[in-house]
Amino acid sequence: MTLTEGQVSDYKGAALLMDAIDALPEARELLADRGYDADWFRGALLARGITPCIPPRRSRKRPISYDKNLYKQRHKIEIMFGRIKDWRRIAMRYDRCAHTFFSALCLAASLIFYLN
Repeated sequence: MTLTEGQVSDYKGAALLMDAIDALPEARELLADRGYDADWFRGALLARGITPCIPPRRSRKRPISYDKNLYKQRHKIEIMFGRIKDWRRIAMRYDRCAHTFFSALCLAASLIFYLN
């Protein structure tokens, strides 16, 4: 998991993700929202043998197809983010240090996973 500033675009976060992707377990697909739609990102994923499931941006001249049924599974991640933001400390980001905020985030995610 990579922690970035709140104002960092998904496009820039994708570059950080590609740096860390070799340390992750093997994956066949990557589900992402329109913010990650970039030719270089799709190419880098395909070079690693990962099929991108990213809807194209509306401004794209030639839309790229994606698996809409697989993309529907992304709601599970969005629900998890919603549950994490129920924790006021995380939603308001009271912690000044990134490592303290990341620790609180991991603790909240672990408790949510354990209680469900």
